[in-house]
Parts: sequence; structure tokens; C-alpha cells
Amino acid sequence: MSDFLRDKAAFLEYEVTRRTEEVHDLQEATILMMASLAETRDNETGNHILRTQYYVKALAEHLKDHRRFARFLTPETIMLLFKSAPLHDIGKVGIPDRILLKPGRFEPEEFEIMKTHTTLGRDAIRQAEKRLGHSVPFLEFAKEIAYSHQEKWDGSGYPQGLAGEDIPVSARLMAVADVYDALISRRVYKEPMSHEQAVQIITEGRGKHFDPDIVDAFLAIQDECRTIALLYSDSDEDMEEQHDRLKWIADKP
Repeated sequence: MSDFLRDKAAFLEYEVTRRTEEVHDLQEATILMMASLAETRDNETGNHILRTQYYVKALAEHLKDHRRFARFLTPETIMLLFKSAPLHDIGKVGIPDRILLKPGRFEPEEFEIMKTHTTLGRDAIRQAEKRLGHSVPFLEFAKEIAYSHQEKWDGSGYPQGLAGEDIPVSARLMAVADVYDALISRRVYKEPMSHEQAVQIITEGRGKHFDPDIVDAFLAIQDECRTIALLYSDSDEDMEEQHDRLKWIADKP
């Protein structure tokens, strides 16, 4: 009987582990599916998701022992930030093509519409939570990132005009990751900026656009960020696919 109970307990433990892993895999697949949906309508490529994920993780790993971030950046939190980062621009799904795909500067009224992608993203993730019927840790971070990654340290960002410590740490990390990647990445309508130029712009944003300590962390790991950018760089095939996809969207009646 004792052997039977021991075998039964081992089987149950195995089943719990297996099903937990299945749930985790489903979560990750859902995140990537939702994020890819946003990317297919934007000027970004799918590799933007991967690059920003790894930038955020690298920044968080570097800051995990910093006095301002140590309590927050636990191993579990860093993992959740990594998982939720791809949803930062999910709200762009709700932005009209004529604005989302515009290569030049926005008119004031267009920019006001573009800014709503933060609120749309947060609300979409809220709806996902409601359907689940309970709070999910990675979606909590996803909401923060989607809603607040366009806030600026000096309070001049959007949608709320938050400043300093009022901006969630998750969003502050994504702000640096997102801007760096936008600067150094190829787009259908522009050539990439050099790593050195991008670093200069990030540095100039210290204490204005970005949390000063996160900028310092970025400068300390900039070689790692450059390696990530090269590892997940956009190939000519990626750019051709993006060009064809955007042309198809633009040609829709």
C-alpha cells in the first residue's frame, strides 16, 4: 500500500508539473500571438518584439542589486517582465492605418489619435483578465507597460503626464528599450541610426525622458544591447516581407 501511495503521489506531482508547464507555454504563445498581431499592422518587424524583450531583461538583470530596484526586481519579476514586454504596443491594433503607417511626422490631431494606443492596449489587456476571471501576474505588468511606456521622467510624456517614481518601473525599463530599438532598427522608410548615435540620444535623455539610473544601466550594458540587436537583426527578407505586408494593408479598399 505504501508503494502504491508513493507512486500515486509521484504521478500527481508529475501531472501538476506537466500541466503547470502547459499553462506557462499557453501564456507565452498567447503573448506572442497578440504582440505579432500588432506588429503586422505597424512599421515594426517581428524581431522588434524579441529585441525589446531582451533589452528589458538585460537592464533588469543589471539593476537587480541596485538600492532603488533590488526589492522590486526579483528573479520572478524579471521573468514576468520578459514575458509581458512584447505587449507594449498591442494597442496599435486599434489605430487607423492612415495614421499608423504614415512615414512622416504626424499632424497634431493625428498624434492625439496615435497617443491613444497606450489606453487601448491597457484596456485590451484588462478585457483579457476579465475573461480569465482572475488576476494574472504577467498581465499586470503588461498593463503597466502598455499604458505607461510613453511617459517621461520629467512629466512631459503621455497618457497621464506621470513623472519620476510615479511611472511604473516596468514602463521605465521599456521606455529605454523601445527608443533604443526604434533608433537603431531598419524600417521600410528609413535607414538605421548607428549604435553610437543612439547611445548619445539616450544619454541626452537622462533625467528628462528617462530614469537616470536606468540610463546609467543602459550605458553599462550597451555592448550587450548591441549584441542583442545584431543577434535579432532584421534581414533583407524581413524588410521585404514587411514592405509587402504594408503595401497590402495600404491597398485595401
